[in-house]
Amino acid sequence: MTHRTEGDRKRRRDLADAASGVPPRLLPWARDGKACYLSTDSGSHSFLSCLADDMEDVQLEMAAYVQGAADKVLVDPMSPHAEVRYAAIRLSECLRDVRRVAESRGARIPVPEDEGAEGDSPHGTEAH
Repeated sequence: MTHRTEGDRKRRRDLADAASGVPPRLLPWARDGKACYLSTDSGSHSFLSCLADDMEDVQLEMAAYVQGAADKVLVDPMSPHAEVRYAAIRLSECLRDVRRVAESRGARIPVPEDEGAEGDSPHGTEAH
């Protein structure tokens, strides 16, 4: 088994990005705690992209469910320590998943070409 460094992984992502013209997508799952990326020239229409979209939806639904269950435990001041700890562990897992989904979706939002140009304020040049 070959062990790749983070630098090796970045170079492979950069090469795939250059070859396809589409930046790699952060997938909603990890392997051994490390991020997984998808590079495809099919963009958001590939089988794995659709699978990743479905997995993101499941993760967001699970986060809502776990939050509701945790709320019931956390609102009760007499909840046993083990139940509170279990709720915290599940909430932490869901938060990690939701953050990964947000990072992945945020990276796929197109940046307007004129963003960051000086004097292009949507409010004009007036001081507020």
